[in-house]
Amino acid sequence: MWVKYAKRAALAFTLTLLLVSFAIVLLWRERPSLDAIDWPTPAPASAANSGAVTVTWLGVTTLLFDDGETQILIDGFFSRPSLAEIVLRRPVENDAAQINYALNEFRMRRLAAIIPVHSHFDHAMDVGAIANRSSASILGSQSTAQVARGAGVPEDQIAVVEATASFEFGDFRVTLRPIGHAPVGWRGSVPFDGIIEDPLTMPQPISAWRMGGSYTIIIEHPQGTALVQGSAAYRKYDLQDIAADVVFLGVGRLESLGRDYAELYWQHTVTTTGSHSVYPVHFDDFTKPFGEVVLPPKFIDNFETTAQWLVEFQHRWDSDTSLFMPEFGKPIAIFSQPASES
Repeated sequence: MWVKYAKRAALAFTLTLLLVSFAIVLLWRERPSLDAIDWPTPAPASAANSGAVTVTWLGVTTLLFDDGETQILIDGFFSRPSLAEIVLRRPVENDAAQINYALNEFRMRRLAAIIPVHSHFDHAMDVGAIANRSSASILGSQSTAQVARGAGVPEDQIAVVEATASFEFGDFRVTLRPIGHAPVGWRGSVPFDGIIEDPLTMPQPISAWRMGGSYTIIIEHPQGTALVQGSAAYRKYDLQDIAADVVFLGVGRLESLGRDYAELYWQHTVTTTGSHSVYPVHFDDFTKPFGEVVLPPKFIDNFETTAQWLVEFQHRWDSDTSLFMPEFGKPIAIFSQPASES
């Protein structure tokens, strides 16, 4: 008799597993379209503004600042572990061919600094490999330093930032201001929180890249000031002494935090700094190959909803501010963009 029940239970389990798998596949395929986000794209840099500071968005929160003499790289995430590697926590390696391609394709030959916004894998995974291919300094938390050390980066290329600190590279002045990470994990937690205690040698599962410390990054130049907020975190009045022309606004899983949170985030990041231009970052699916910009599934993060909120906040609080949708790999002269008609 028990054999009969065991067979029925096994069949029921198998059917349930198949149904759940089918449902997950359907949910994974249900994604908003970037075409539904009716924002203007910024005018690309041209010969007419060849002396301008440009920024090239390279997916997630990877941003290449360049004034023609000096380059500053925020993050540097090129390897892109697959969805299976992420979900199953398989050990991953830096993708040397992909890193070499990115550095060559986007002419990163004058890198002075590499600055991860924090030490999660989708921000800091490749910083050591990039530093070893350049003479660039790595700025960040003690956890970021452990990522660099695990890659064999010389100690004199590593700067640990434990409190607000500023650094000068050519005409750029870069300030790192510690801030928390947005509570986008389970029940308001921070995903992969904690610190990296020892040099992080590869290969490792993506969970080995702990958040460490997170920063608001302020990049000043004689042409203007840009602010990078990689995670959707804010502190009330924390930026009231900062005037920024441009904000790169991290919006990853902002929709999951609710409209009220998102509005306060906008107020304390965009309204407070008086920015005239806002570019969302960290809105794309980081499980896709480098260069492929696709929005995440709706059940993970509905960016279409987030984008609608941002337009509402712009009209309510900052009608003179323009919202732009960055395009992968296209340099833009951030301090000389025409005002949008939104």
